Amino acid sequence: MTKVITYGTFDLFHYGHLKILERAKQLGDYLVVAVSTDEFNAKKHKANIYPYQHRADIVNAIEYVDEVIPENSWEQKIEDIKKHNIDIFVMGNDWEGEFDFLSEFCKVVYLPRTVDISSTQIKNSFK
Repeated sequence: MTKVITYGTFDLFHYGHLKILERAKQLGDYLVVAVSTDEFNAKKHKANIYPYQHRADIVNAIEYVDEVIPENSWEQKIEDIKKHNIDIFVMGNDWEGEFDFLSEFCKVVYLPRTVDISSTQIKNSFK
């Protein structure tokens, strides 16, 4: 069984989120999604609209997702890869190169972002 992991805040869940989860699942048999906690987002100076549990519940309801875990820190990725026996780490290509150091532990794949959609874009449209 090929296990895949990806990370994100998944605030204001939109079509781009759905597509990256779909494409991540196509790379393997089992998809683990780490959703950033409210506390971690605060450390990143990132404001989210919905609290962690709501975002985690939404992601967990997506058919491509097999397991949701909390993302509490930048440093947990190696531990997550080992703990969950991950074969492939997936992120959007806006993070290209940032996680190459994980290739020591699993394959690292950067998927193209869905064009013309982002949570930041949605938030800005309401301002």
